[in-house]
Amino acid sequence: MSEDKIKIEIWSDIMCPFCFIGKRRFEKALDTFANKEEVEVVWKSFELYPDLETDTALGIKQFLIDQKGIAEDQAEQMIDAADSLANDVGLDYDWEKIVIANTKKAHELLHLAEKESLQNEMKEVLFRAYFEEGKNVDDLNTLIALGVSVGLNEDKIKLALENDRFVAAVNFDVNEARQLGVSGVPFFVLNRKYAVSGAQSEDYFLRALQTAHFDWKNPEEAAKLREEQQKGSSCAPGSGCC
Repeated sequence: MSEDKIKIEIWSDIMCPFCFIGKRRFEKALDTFANKEEVEVVWKSFELYPDLETDTALGIKQFLIDQKGIAEDQAEQMIDAADSLANDVGLDYDWEKIVIANTKKAHELLHLAEKESLQNEMKEVLFRAYFEEGKNVDDLNTLIALGVSVGLNEDKIKLALENDRFVAAVNFDVNEARQLGVSGVPFFVLNRKYAVSGAQSEDYFLRALQTAHFDWKNPEEAAKLREEQQKGSSCAPGSGCC
């Protein structure tokens, strides 16, 4: 991380519909943030189903029914709700084409992309591949093609994925998320001081960016404000203070 930038770490999974939605909302907030040139975004790995076996014949609706133990109409409601939110931010999910796939190799590819300063581009392409193009993100040739499309070297991709070069990096992110108490994604950590859970609104993200940036630029003043807030009077349920 560059010392002249504020670091935003985002834990997410390729197969999480709200992670792609959260990416769009965060990007819109970042576009309106006055100091966006001082922001560095790092994508961190999180596996919702680490033991998932890729099944190209399994549809998303049946996957939800099997994984969550819910009825068909409930699965349809979940898909409709996510689809509505996706449409609101200009995304066009093709639920019929989604390939249920293990995402570990896709996360490995993201770590390679980070080394080449192409991580955000790679994340975007992987999300589109999964939710809009119906591609198998656990397939080596598919991942090679996706990596090449953002500017990665084909031989480097093949070598890294075939030799599990970034498996340790993926596992490190997953363990780090566990230590931070992350139980769901997307999960945003701003400069290791502020956390935002879920695909919040554009306004919410903008306020979080402004707060984290102020703290980063004015650490002493921010610490003083936090101390003053902590000293404030308060009431607790059943305390009899009023």
